[in-house]
Amino acid sequence: MAKNVSSRKNMSGNNRPFSLKATKKTQKVNLQTVTMNGKKVRVSAKELRSMEK
Repeated sequence: MAKNVSSRKNMSGNNRPFSLKATKKTQKVNLQTVTMNGKKVRVSAKELRSMEK
């Protein structure tokens, strides 16, 4: 099992159809499993791009 290293949390917002009735939705973080120093860790894609630079 990979360890979750990312400190980012889910975002929340509203679904808005044509009638404009608001219902809650959550947008999850894009976590990727990567091997670092021989261990599998879960890092968000945004953090992974910044580490590669």
